[in-house]
Amino acid sequence: MADSARYQLLFFYVCVIFASAETVREKARGLIVVHDEESGKFFFDQIVTDTLKSGLTTIFLPIIYIIVFVVGLPTNAMAIWVLLFRSKKIHPAAIYMGNLALADLMFVIWTPLKIAYHLQGNNWTFGEGMCKVFVGFFYGNMYCSILFIACLSIQRYWVCAHPLTQQRTNNTFAIIVSVCIWIFIGVSTTPLYLYQQTVELSDLNITTCHDVNSVSQKNFVSGNAFLDVQLPYYYFMVMAGLVFFIPMLVIIAAYILLLRSLGNSTVEGSAGKSRHRAMVLIITVLVTFLVCFIPSNVMLVVHYALLRNGWVNNGYGFYVLTLCLASLNSCLDPFIYYYVSDEFREHVKNTLLCRSSRTVERMRVSFSSMKYSKKTNTYTSSTGNTESSTC
Repeated sequence: MADSARYQLLFFYVCVIFASAETVREKARGLIVVHDEESGKFFFDQIVTDTLKSGLTTIFLPIIYIIVFVVGLPTNAMAIWVLLFRSKKIHPAAIYMGNLALADLMFVIWTPLKIAYHLQGNNWTFGEGMCKVFVGFFYGNMYCSILFIACLSIQRYWVCAHPLTQQRTNNTFAIIVSVCIWIFIGVSTTPLYLYQQTVELSDLNITTCHDVNSVSQKNFVSGNAFLDVQLPYYYFMVMAGLVFFIPMLVIIAAYILLLRSLGNSTVEGSAGKSRHRAMVLIITVLVTFLVCFIPSNVMLVVHYALLRNGWVNNGYGFYVLTLCLASLNSCLDPFIYYYVSDEFREHVKNTLLCRSSRTVERMRVSFSSMKYSKKTNTYTSSTGNTESSTC
């Protein structure tokens, strides 16, 4: 666990260094292009060209998205399959994990468009509508993941603090909360479809998707460029506070309360192991939250605050890298389920070995009727037959 967190942080710092090397060369006001409404042309400075043609956006970013797709697609599909068809006992944690895996999968299936976009030199060839859909799914996945991770953290604490809570009531509540989150995400991502996401830069012979902000020449000359970016500015400011900052406080509070509950607990045996797994889970998701979501949401606020005030921005490369870092959450979550949940891990193992539920149940009954000898590492049945353990 500690090594995994260390490697993730090391990757984060490498990204920072790489972004800094790409962005310190020149200064610009965000990544703004000025639109001349009379001629229909867009005017931009050299920093726009350098950023859109740099190896950062045309080589490094597609590599990250390829990793997200190659790892995230099969692992999230496997997680959903296991949670839906192999798990017999449905509990709130499984409901939240299933919804989290679904959110990740719904984003991952769109990443080939992003990969093609960057490999073609940041040229979007799929139309304005598809660009809006991708942007909506990207931010929808990020905010949906944050909310479900917060729910998962609260549920883990609740299980430890109130282990006798009725299972049926918990499941009903988890389903209601999940439905409410999906409705909220569907409504809250609507503003992303209300303004133009693509900008056609004829001088570079490319069409960008959510990479540059277009302002009218009239507003730019008069110093009122904010009028053209106020909708995304207010949107990301509200979402950063409502769907990032507040859930982050909730996760931290749940983590502290869980540690306090575990510290005061004297329960041993299976219940104690269950609480230990809960602690490992919340620590793991907390590290994932801190590494994947804090940099991207902070840079979203910084980026649009700079656009609002027309201030100099030297960190656009770091901004797009942090958004890439957020997408890595889609391929990290299934491994969280696998390494933390014994039940999930067992179901994955049986699925990969093509064992049916009936076969698994027969094996469980067979081994439960046999006695295990640590000295000889064998199982002995009631009839006296001996079998070696291969586990």
